[in-house]
Amino acid sequence: MTTQEVLEVFESAGAVLHGHFILTSGLRSPVFLQKARVFMHPEKTEVLCKALAEKIRASVQGPVDYVVGPAVGGIIPAYETSRHLGVPAIWVEREEGVFRLRRFEIEEGARVVIIEDIVTTGLSIRETVESLKALGANVLAAGCLIDRSAGKAEVGVPLVSLAEYEVPAYSVDKIPPELAAIPAVKPGSRSL
Repeated sequence: MTTQEVLEVFESAGAVLHGHFILTSGLRSPVFLQKARVFMHPEKTEVLCKALAEKIRASVQGPVDYVVGPAVGGIIPAYETSRHLGVPAIWVEREEGVFRLRRFEIEEGARVVIIEDIVTTGLSIRETVESLKALGANVLAAGCLIDRSAGKAEVGVPLVSLAEYEVPAYSVDKIPPELAAIPAVKPGSRSL
């Protein structure tokens, strides 16, 4: 799939929002990709995650044992991508602010791929990589539906993105006046 095709899926679901948004990273943006509006449509989610699974398969050498998603946003795309890879899907959750595999165990040396929904700074993936490596996992790569950083986010492992869509993101002290004039909303899930 091309970036344009991915964005068309998001547009068709009403998932490309315009306004003043506080991203999960704390940065501010005039555009928010509300992936939940895509994920409520299984057929749209399947199209995206099947294409992502194909890119993962082409990018990773050897078998994958597990697909791991960071909760909350990564659970659905991790599950659907794992379905197309034919491997189990598991997820990490925050426990006292730190990602952990609370409900699952993996064997040392397990070959895992992390699947996230949208990447802006890559923090959730970096924290997931750290959590899994502490358990002795071999983190092969991470994948995402959309990389908002257009390849600039450092996640600690190779990042395979279905689409790169650079959207402006500003620190609080550098918000343009036209954006600052709009009330900010925080639609992300970092605090969950």
